[in-house]
Amino acid sequence: MSGAGKLYLVATPIGNLGDFSLRAIEILKAADKVLAEDTRTTSVLFKHYEISTRLESFHQHNEHGKLKGVILDLLNGATIAQVSDAGTPGISDPGFLLSRAALEAGIAVEVIPGATAFIPALLKSGFALHRFVFEGFLPLKKGRQTRLQEMASENRTIVFYESPHKLLKTLEQLLLFCGPERRASVSREITKKFEETITDSLSGLVSHFTQQAPRGEFVVVLEGKDTKTDVE
Repeated sequence: MSGAGKLYLVATPIGNLGDFSLRAIEILKAADKVLAEDTRTTSVLFKHYEISTRLESFHQHNEHGKLKGVILDLLNGATIAQVSDAGTPGISDPGFLLSRAALEAGIAVEVIPGATAFIPALLKSGFALHRFVFEGFLPLKKGRQTRLQEMASENRTIVFYESPHKLLKTLEQLLLFCGPERRASVSREITKKFEETITDSLSGLVSHFTQQAPRGEFVVVLEGKDTKTDVE
């Protein structure tokens, strides 16, 4: 649309501030404003890279109410960037609604690629990656057990995010549905000081996290179904 601005979806570091592209920094400095999931978190990044662009909160609790105003600003020629607290906006974070609305309004959307947690976790697992499924966060309650049962029969490698207080229970349920020999890889605090990856059978992982309480942000990679070892 003639005269319209542009929306940039900018990936930010997931822990290590060094994992940030020069192009991303240039875009954020040049934007009219930056929409942030949590302005306090993004302020730390901005201070580190001396970015002074105005920040405005835009998260899952207020995005519906602010959406029309942001689209209007874009239609009037504004250049707006969106970031999440960590990683790529729209990947299990706010970003999808705005991107869709901008495209529907004829506004150009450009993605500045960068860090996302599940790719390093996949690579560190050592599992087959020619085909994989990204599940994001599993349902909190309704449909959670059904989803886990479906994952047990999936032949492709599966990757998903999990919180520390749910990790052990999730591993126990996967053990029940997949059998004790099915392998999984659990990564935590990727790119941060205490980064760690443990790859083992589900029974081994349940034993490990029963003895050592989960701490940090986790990515779980479940190896695809192997009919020789799965529960019939």
